[in-house]
Amino acid sequence: MPTVLIIDDNAAVAIALEVLFSLHDIDALRAASPDEGLALLERCNVDLVIQDMNFTADTTSGVEGTALFREIRKRHPDLPVILLTAWTHLDAAVDLVKSGAADYLSKPWDDKRLLATVTNLIELGQANRALQQRVQRERREKRDLERKFDLRGMVWEDPATERVLNLACQVARADVPVLITGPNGTGKERIAEIIQANSQVAQGPFVVLNCGALPAELIEAELFGAEAGAYTGASRAREGKFEAADGGTLFLDEIGNLPLAGQMKLLRVLETGRFERLGSNRERQVKVRVISATNADLQAMIRAGTFREDLFYRLNVIELRLPPLASRPADILPLAAGFLAPGKTLHSSAQATLRAHAWPGNVRELKNVMQRASLLAQGSIIKAEDLGLPVAVLPAVENEPDRDTIAQALARANGVVAQAASELGLSRQALYRRMERLGIARP
Repeated sequence: MPTVLIIDDNAAVAIALEVLFSLHDIDALRAASPDEGLALLERCNVDLVIQDMNFTADTTSGVEGTALFREIRKRHPDLPVILLTAWTHLDAAVDLVKSGAADYLSKPWDDKRLLATVTNLIELGQANRALQQRVQRERREKRDLERKFDLRGMVWEDPATERVLNLACQVARADVPVLITGPNGTGKERIAEIIQANSQVAQGPFVVLNCGALPAELIEAELFGAEAGAYTGASRAREGKFEAADGGTLFLDEIGNLPLAGQMKLLRVLETGRFERLGSNRERQVKVRVISATNADLQAMIRAGTFREDLFYRLNVIELRLPPLASRPADILPLAAGFLAPGKTLHSSAQATLRAHAWPGNVRELKNVMQRASLLAQGSIIKAEDLGLPVAVLPAVENEPDRDTIAQALARANGVVAQAASELGLSRQALYRRMERLGIARP
């Protein structure tokens, strides 16, 4: 059951509140003085405080209530406090709400309003604690991942990216082919590098072949090598990518562009580890871990007859799907900061613009934008106009980040609200107001 602490020297008031809460499954503790209330807060887990504004019979200033509230905020900054006030204390109560009190209610109070306020604040507090615990758990998991594995300098904050990294590190030690799918520019080659770096052949070569960058007639020679005279212009024997990757990893990018003839020969190598150079009858044996990547829909290509189904299942023992940058928004600002030239920082207007952009070119586009801005910006601060992005992508004046976005920004800023507000493109006061509406406690 949630617990409310009632601090009021009027026993009749405290008992009436205690009975009201007990009828609605809310536990209540009572304290007759500020000192007793503060002592109970140190000993007990409390979800909310309801405090009177006056504890001395011969004064109506509310000074005691103000002092108590400020001490509670000092010791327990995340704890919501509701003020019970007579009309003579109204100005003081309003000032305290501006200082962080959750609400104030005049005596005599309305039971329905009081219960609604208390219930909402308790639920918001529970949700906020759960969110903080999740953020802390994610940060611990990120640190654990960075400590246990070689992530090749990968920069990320978004849980969607972390899920891919976790799976990549899990399958790295298994000697099975991996297919990495996702749009162009999302970082598929970096994931392949991470798999290689944490594999059993980490000390072996890492060889890359972009199957979409070569004419169809040269693909086989690139993969398997060729003897002198095997084709026009082949004046000497040459080693193919499979031979070069022996004892390590071969990364085949844009595998969907491999011609059918090359697909058939690739399938045989995957099954047997054997191949022949073009123009040779001698079989060669290699031990190579194959990682492939594509932005194409290979299933649709199978239906169209342009990709072999048996090769697809041979390559797709493990599939890692890397989502587009727009689907992992928490990665945008950390990546942007990493792509900046030394000494350059992002103005809040630039941060807001980066978050609002759709990023059809994904991480590759972001890198290009930041490199351009680093070169062209006047001074060390990069503003929105330095990014070269269309005006249409600028965010609306009223920026309304959601609960997760605010929590992640606060986590990255180590609880410094001014820094988190700058990242979110808000004033500090606007962020405080948004946090209060969402029930996010001030750090």
